[in-house]
Amino acid sequence: MTEIASQSKSQTAYHWIKERIAGQVFTPGYRLVLGTIAHELDMSVVPVREAIRQLEAEGLVTFERNVGARVSMVDDTQYRHSMQALSILEGTATALAARRLTVDDLHAARRVNELMIETLEHFDPHAFTRLNQEFHAALFGKCPNPRLLELVEAEWGRLGNLRDSTFSFVPGRAQESVHEHENIVRLIEHGAPLGEIEKAARRHRSATLDAYMIHEHPDEALGLPAF
Repeated sequence: MTEIASQSKSQTAYHWIKERIAGQVFTPGYRLVLGTIAHELDMSVVPVREAIRQLEAEGLVTFERNVGARVSMVDDTQYRHSMQALSILEGTATALAARRLTVDDLHAARRVNELMIETLEHFDPHAFTRLNQEFHAALFGKCPNPRLLELVEAEWGRLGNLRDSTFSFVPGRAQESVHEHENIVRLIEHGAPLGEIEKAARRHRSATLDAYMIHEHPDEALGLPAF
């Protein structure tokens, strides 16, 4: 019973810290003081330490000698790796979910995309990113492979720490993105081959990475492999 209670508390601490990292309350480089967090959550430092270890395994937290735990610094290499991984994972999850989606599911996805289009006039990259996540979750949420869903969500969380919004750097990409969304929905709606749906979803994610790399690191972008 004690072990179960400890596990529950470590998960509480894990989600509490992770939400603050994703929400930029705990910014890159922020020092995570175990005692302070434990006091805030009214628990011992043991479950907090377990939560920190889990976040370290996900790359959201790093340990520095004589310093302790800190929120990981922004690293464009990590960002590129996460985006490349997500293009594969999300593309596969979207394809596997495609045949399970109902007319209502596709209508809901389209409605979110319409809201994204409405934000373009007075562009808010953070609001656009939140809607973007909602759109994609509507398409891959019925993926029958729970492990794949866990991996997709883990990469979403990692990206939330590395880049609050890619669209802050390349706002012009947003216009292209919503058109690609409609194309993916249309492919699913018309019963396109799963390989074609997967390829479209992967290209969509990769295009955002390419736009960012061309904007921030034009020399490096020339040597990027196609995904």
